[in-house]
Amino acid sequence: MFHKTLLTIAIAASVTACSATNNPQTDIDKLAKNLDINYTVLSNTGAPEGTDCKALGAEWAACNSVEMRIKNTGDAVSSMNWAIYLHSIRTILAVDNDQFTITHITGDLHKLEPTDKFDGFAAGEEVIVPITGEYWQLFETDFMPGAFITSPETQPRAIISLSDINDASTYVSEIKGDLYKRTAEDNNILATPNSRFEKNSNINQADVTLNIIPTANKITKMMGNADLSLGLNIISTDLDNGQLQAIQKRASLLNLSTAGGYDVTIKIDKKSFKKDIVKGAYKLDISPEQTTIVAADQAGAFYAMQSLFSLVSLDNRVIPALSIEDAPRFTYRGIMVDVARNFHSKEAIIATLDQMAAYKMNKLHLHLSDDEGWRIEIPGLPELTDVGAKRCFDESETTCLLPQLGSGHSTDNFGSGFFSRADFIEILSYAKNRNIDVIPEIDMPAHARAAVISMEARYQRLAKADDMEAANEYRLTDPNDTSNVTTTQFYNKQSFINPCMDSSSKFVTKVTSEVAAMYQEAGAELTTWHFGGDEAKNIKKGGGFQDINALEKISWKGDVDSAKEDLPFAKSPICSALVDSGKVDGVEELPGYFAVKVSEIVAKQGIQNFQAWEDGLKYAENSKAFATQNVHANFWETLFWGGATTAYAWAEKGYKMIISSPDYLYMDFPYEVDSKERGYYWATRATDTRKMFAFAPENLPQNAETSVDRDGNGFKAKGEVDGKPFLGLSTHLFSETVRTDEQYEYMVFPRVIAAAERAWHKASWENDYKAGVEYSLETNLVNKEALRSDWQRFANIMGQRELAKMEKAGVDYRLPVPGAKISNGQLQMNSQFPGITLQYSIDNGATWSNYRNAVKVSGEVSIRTISATGARTSRVTTVK
Repeated sequence: MFHKTLLTIAIAASVTACSATNNPQTDIDKLAKNLDINYTVLSNTGAPEGTDCKALGAEWAACNSVEMRIKNTGDAVSSMNWAIYLHSIRTILAVDNDQFTITHITGDLHKLEPTDKFDGFAAGEEVIVPITGEYWQLFETDFMPGAFITSPETQPRAIISLSDINDASTYVSEIKGDLYKRTAEDNNILATPNSRFEKNSNINQADVTLNIIPTANKITKMMGNADLSLGLNIISTDLDNGQLQAIQKRASLLNLSTAGGYDVTIKIDKKSFKKDIVKGAYKLDISPEQTTIVAADQAGAFYAMQSLFSLVSLDNRVIPALSIEDAPRFTYRGIMVDVARNFHSKEAIIATLDQMAAYKMNKLHLHLSDDEGWRIEIPGLPELTDVGAKRCFDESETTCLLPQLGSGHSTDNFGSGFFSRADFIEILSYAKNRNIDVIPEIDMPAHARAAVISMEARYQRLAKADDMEAANEYRLTDPNDTSNVTTTQFYNKQSFINPCMDSSSKFVTKVTSEVAAMYQEAGAELTTWHFGGDEAKNIKKGGGFQDINALEKISWKGDVDSAKEDLPFAKSPICSALVDSGKVDGVEELPGYFAVKVSEIVAKQGIQNFQAWEDGLKYAENSKAFATQNVHANFWETLFWGGATTAYAWAEKGYKMIISSPDYLYMDFPYEVDSKERGYYWATRATDTRKMFAFAPENLPQNAETSVDRDGNGFKAKGEVDGKPFLGLSTHLFSETVRTDEQYEYMVFPRVIAAAERAWHKASWENDYKAGVEYSLETNLVNKEALRSDWQRFANIMGQRELAKMEKAGVDYRLPVPGAKISNGQLQMNSQFPGITLQYSIDNGATWSNYRNAVKVSGEVSIRTISATGARTSRVTTVK
């Protein structure tokens, strides 16, 4: 969907020859065109294999070894006047080739330069640069594209061999053997045709004619069928035009006319439901003659229509007569989309809203700012988008932010872009018509580099005009702050909005008021403001490091000179004065102080709910410390590190909990343990649709019986306090490795539909939470046969109906890689979603045959799944 032209053609065209051989630009152009750079992972267990990761300063003394090969495919180049800027999400700790040095610039941006021992690139020469990096490199997408080469007197040029933004295998050698393991104790199961076949083997094709997604509370089969092929006649005075148009759009996608003769009568009657019913309840009666809907509110009427549509398949518009009684499980059923790290278009967000509506999700949390980008126009603060929404190579950062995450040297990249005011109002209006609240997140005080750099550019512009009052009005950093800080993603103090400056509060007031005005113009209610608040820390003062001068060293911690490390704002004179005044107990509490202050600004805007990542709230005694009516917490602790226990303690403090467990609900993680898949993996090695479906969001300890930790090992979990009801759950898509709209949709769909199921419906196999009950792989408290049967039902609906609907909607969803095995010369195949077409090839993909039953083969066989139209396929793998 929304395909963007690859940069390669434009880049190649820009590499022009110069007539003068001594022109520095000529050498830069040659090197950009002719240097073929490739990465090969040699080891992901550096310390056990003898590398002194601890002395190199690696967090948790964990490091990896990579071989960087640079081959000159063109004429010899002897110039030393060049530098290659490359992206590495792992901090490069050491280079074992005395002809080169690599320097960390900021974030993931590094600079490779020749030393005085560099003897040039001979024609055809291949140079090996051994690199030691922090942590591990387990997936191909750990390596970023977008490297470029430049010199002080030349224009930068993209290195062509590192320009493919879709396929990392063009510059990363296959990660083989046990290199997918990060430790000797890593017991994750590598995804292979055989392991996929085994995983899918207990799922069969089933009749799901009577079932819908998400599952309804009660479905009763009635006599006969309803034929919708002649079209619907929607009769209602209770739905507004916007909602009717949204319903008509979905009907049209399903080839259903809304100018037909089958009556669908919709009535809103709140008295027909219990007083404490969650917003969105409905009753749906489908008969051969007509359908009648009674709903508690407009949302319920809308959801009833989605249930009617769920029964329809693209090739069959005759549905069973049913009676359905239904209401949502949770008030909050959300998706978080990060458009800050890499930008995703308005069209992609609109398409996501359509899918959310179809599966009854109601909260779109937009992560609009971070270190790498600011993505919403704010009238009166043009630098936020003129500078903060662009990434390019400008060392002064007065016209754009420095490149990050493989975005390259020019602004024509996936790291640049923003929603205009009109764009955002359109998104709000579109969401409102689908009963979806849009929650804006402006992350602070950490993860704020784009805002800080933008306001510094504004300061410089106005200071040059001698308007110092205006220049300082929205400044976000104390120029006298000398704090030495390293953030989670390797930025310095510029990543933080200073919480002690009045201008920071004025900035928040300006931004919130302008955003609130957009909601008002869209006719949408701004119910919730997301503050962010996460990771306001210096990682080098964390548990993974020890002082280099410590008397008793620990082998599994990295060495750091603690005397040179500061807490954020520790050396800001303005913050020191605030701490000295007694208003704040210590510098470590300044992020929490700012959270309370922002909540006061939000409350003055009439916004009811203040939301944050839970660690942004940790210095407050409880939810009453904040000024808004409610405080929502996105709970993102991993369950195996204690989150299965602490979530309930947070709820006891009065926070309305949105379960956001990264080990189950983050969609920026790989679908499976296969180095070809995309994503980060700090919380889990993989999360596929089945794992997300099996997540128990209210009884968090239960998940220890049905899943493993990030190393593929079991863990124990139990709650220690009685739990208060959670507000809901949210899935999350952070975009560090997700560059295009197509990649975005691949990562979100179809697994997010499993989260929609869990957010709407509590399954029979979900046990009630009880404090003190411990779960693990050794316990047998979960009805696993009920879980298997429930998954089989869901998987069949997806394979038989829903994936085809997504395809027709233009969604670039992920088709599952099939399972397969060859036994006694017979090929057997299966799929995660029964009903989708399986194919095999015995001639290396030249021709493909549909698989129906076991078939005799010999040698290596290529396998894949294919979409309903045949236009899209899964990744191709081989079995032999």
